[in-house]
Amino acid sequence: MLVNGVPAGFFSSSKGLRQGDPLSPYLFIMGMEVLSVLISRAVEGGFIYGCRIWKGRGQPVNITHLLFADDTIVFCEAKKESLLYLSWILLWFEAASGLKINLEKSMVIPVGEVEGALDMAAEIGCKVGQLPTVYLGLPLGAPNRASSVWDGVEEKMRRKLALWKRHFLSKGGRITLIKSTLASIPLYQMSLFRMPKSVARRLEKLQRNFLWGGANGGNKAHLIKWEVVCTDKKKGGLGLRKLIWLNKALLGKWIWRFARAKEELWKKVLEAKYGKEEFGWRTKKANGVFGVGVWKEILKESTWCWDNMVFKVGKGNKVRFWIDPWCGNNVLSEAFPDLFSMAVQRSATVEDYWDQNLSQGGWSLRLLRDFNDWELGLVDNMLVELRNYRVSMEEDSVFWRGGADGLFKVKEAYRVLVNADEAAFPHSNVWVAKVPTKIIFFAWEATWGKVLTLDRLQRRGWHLPNRCFLCGCEEETINHILIHCTVAKGLWDIILALCGVQWVLPNSVKEVLSSWKGSFVGRKRKKVWKSIPLFIFWTIWKERNRLAFKGVC
Repeated sequence: MLVNGVPAGFFSSSKGLRQGDPLSPYLFIMGMEVLSVLISRAVEGGFIYGCRIWKGRGQPVNITHLLFADDTIVFCEAKKESLLYLSWILLWFEAASGLKINLEKSMVIPVGEVEGALDMAAEIGCKVGQLPTVYLGLPLGAPNRASSVWDGVEEKMRRKLALWKRHFLSKGGRITLIKSTLASIPLYQMSLFRMPKSVARRLEKLQRNFLWGGANGGNKAHLIKWEVVCTDKKKGGLGLRKLIWLNKALLGKWIWRFARAKEELWKKVLEAKYGKEEFGWRTKKANGVFGVGVWKEILKESTWCWDNMVFKVGKGNKVRFWIDPWCGNNVLSEAFPDLFSMAVQRSATVEDYWDQNLSQGGWSLRLLRDFNDWELGLVDNMLVELRNYRVSMEEDSVFWRGGADGLFKVKEAYRVLVNADEAAFPHSNVWVAKVPTKIIFFAWEATWGKVLTLDRLQRRGWHLPNRCFLCGCEEETINHILIHCTVAKGLWDIILALCGVQWVLPNSVKEVLSSWKGSFVGRKRKKVWKSIPLFIFWTIWKERNRLAFKGVC
């Protein structure tokens, strides 16, 4: 043990740490390091052979064990001797660390046809498992495109809904639970596996039915299209995300991570299995059928990912001068096609075009022939583009195009994929801070004109007389009852008079919120001012419902 960097010798332990203690993860890492060293020495001595990954491309990788906290996977040959040596290693580990292997939770999992699996498991004293199984919450050895892989995710969502059946939740409360709980359940598995469209439809149906009908579902009206619900708040939605597009964004992050990774083990495994392209930014295409499903699906996201990535030139030896996007947002071969057609080597790197012999270094264009007079302007324009770029001693790297810090973010990638049209929606006057979510949700419905007033019930086939419950004079529409009804207008006049404002109310709820500026109230009272129409709408609607359902049990 080192205390302030000085060896302090051994000490006797008095008590252990509870799980969840801040020191627990570090102690697990220190303890499992002992096991890792023991296994590595057994491999070096030729007692255990791991899994060698190599397809004739790149450097072979030998994997003997993977550690995650206190979970361990050991790879070895399906031989009784290998399991015997492994059992000795585990005994030494228990003696050295004071930890005890939980054999009830441990298992030997044969891959393919293995004879004598029970005898090999007996060497360690654990049971025999089989593929497919679950490891760290993800399916292992299962067909990754099978819908059954997602049954566990759907079951978790249904269990959550069952717990909420006993609670009466407003729509505002439901959207909060969807965002915080239901929508987050499939994220972990979606970050690695492609979700089938049929599964996405089922999971979105659970969310949709819960939003409009509560935990019991029921045959409740879905007032606004799910495509609108799943758009950004600024564009009139609720900020939920379509699972298919979110899945693509999550898978695309692996393309980004591969390009940015240096010496990570997972990158070495992929390079050994599939090979890598010339400069190592991506793997070669995953061909074949067996064992390539996950990465093959991830590679389908390469095109849109690389369309939104740019290179930052360091040494310039891994970035192609004409073809790669490194000079601003332009690809030089597209910006200067005439000069590109004259290039000596079209796949040359940036380093090849940098002449260190010029004073302080400079760009030296290598073309097949001398310039014509009319081409000098093109050369000048190109040199102007290049003047702010220089080769340095740093390594070349990639950045996400348009990101604030140049890093990949799933939220930004999702927006790139969806690319929804801009919609005029008064989002800043609907989503007002410190206003209860149920009131905001009602204002959102009213802004879209989708509240179930009598006119909309008639459109849905309900045979009801249409008269405003407040004034009893005109037909009930959402704009009438919230703005133009004599009773509602009286409330508006009182509130506006208290604020010292004279205002002619617009025709629709959307126009009211869009024109509710309040630049004269000052910064401190602005939030209060923005919340006024939301509370007026809610008060009027509650009174309307009180009169509509008066005497109804």
